Amino acid sequence: MPAQAEVAGKVHVIDGDTLVVGDTRVRLHGIDTPENAQMCGAKGVSPWPCGAWVSDKVRSVYEGANARCSEVDMDGYGRVVAKCFVHGEDVGRQLVAEGLALAYAKYSRDYLGDEASARAAERGLHGMVFERPARYRALKREARAKTGALGQESPLGCRIKGNISRSGGTRIYHVPGQRDYDATVITETLGERWFCSESEARDAGWRRAKR
Repeated sequence: MPAQAEVAGKVHVIDGDTLVVGDTRVRLHGIDTPENAQMCGAKGVSPWPCGAWVSDKVRSVYEGANARCSEVDMDGYGRVVAKCFVHGEDVGRQLVAEGLALAYAKYSRDYLGDEASARAAERGLHGMVFERPARYRALKREARAKTGALGQESPLGCRIKGNISRSGGTRIYHVPGQRDYDATVITETLGERWFCSESEARDAGWRRAKR
């Protein structure tokens, strides 16, 4: 995919840190949000769908807005990594300041101060019990390494498997009861994921398996 200096257009929200701007899929630079299917909680705290909650919050503010994005990089999934602006405001900074995203210090230190302020004020995620997304993904990888491909457990209530074809990159989701559901293994490092509903899967660009 050729590099682009700037991306502009209407926003469609995929999840907390991934947008489609115009016709381009964009990963917001320097921030990290809970995975769409991520459940948060701790001992004594009931699990709650923090990833879906953040995605809905971001969608309520930015869906359909006009954005201009300055490309920073490309990621391993072919997405443009960029800083995006709506009405002149840095979307990433706004999300971190509201406690809907975390500063992703591995890639940028731009928003560390905004996260510190949100944490001190207990805004958004910081007023709740949650797992940092990077740690959540690391724990999932460790669990897969220990258990192997079989015996995968889905996030609570999120049993739809979003698979990516190794040959053509086609994004197909499988629901329980379909022919290939049990044999399908989700590898999140390749961009595959769990979905909580078919509408969520379709909105993210997946289509239902024919059988």
